[in-house]
Amino acid sequence: MIDWNEITRFGDVTITSFAALAIAAWLLAENENKLALCWSLLFAVGMAVVIATKMAFIGWGIGIRSIDFTGFSGHAMRATAVLPVLFYLMLEKAPRPLRAFGAIFGLGFGAVVGISRIAVHAHSASEVIAGCLLGAAVSISFIWVAGTTLRRQVFNPVRIVLSAAALLTAPYVHPAPTQQWLTSLTLYFSGHDEPFPRKEWQQLKPRLSTASSAHEEKVEE
Repeated sequence: MIDWNEITRFGDVTITSFAALAIAAWLLAENENKLALCWSLLFAVGMAVVIATKMAFIGWGIGIRSIDFTGFSGHAMRATAVLPVLFYLMLEKAPRPLRAFGAIFGLGFGAVVGISRIAVHAHSASEVIAGCLLGAAVSISFIWVAGTTLRRQVFNPVRIVLSAAALLTAPYVHPAPTQQWLTSLTLYFSGHDEPFPRKEWQQLKPRLSTASSAHEEKVEE
């Protein structure tokens, strides 16, 4: 039986942010400064979108009720952004089909991490799909740029071993309380005492629909 709680840890900010920083550091170590900047900006933009949408709902209840969307899934975004790039760079000197397989495998693995967020009831399907698409946009954009500008092999055997070791520790890493930090920060800026209640937000649409139907019946009468 699949243990979704273990799989979901691969998208935790502790693991994925470390991997993202390692990618940038190893690019810099090989004097691939422009690629390091490109990767850092792409990942930062992805994270900014996730944080902005989450804060918008926590503080002000901004979301899309019809599809149960309250913000991009951070786990799904980070996994689909980092893993394809990691595998692609590991296989940078391999034949093109193998590199493509590595990137596709990373996307698939990231999607599984996204599915785990639904399985553990942390996100709705729309939030996970949005997170996966955002992360895929980040990784594919970087791979497209790297495919034409990368001049040397970024990952030597030692770096590959370190990357694998970092990923293998994911099930044992204690998840960072990022949601608590984000909630505290949002409440500070919004001036509210409590985060916007998701259950009440979900129930708002039926009430509005009922009121709308009643209004329409009166008009018809």
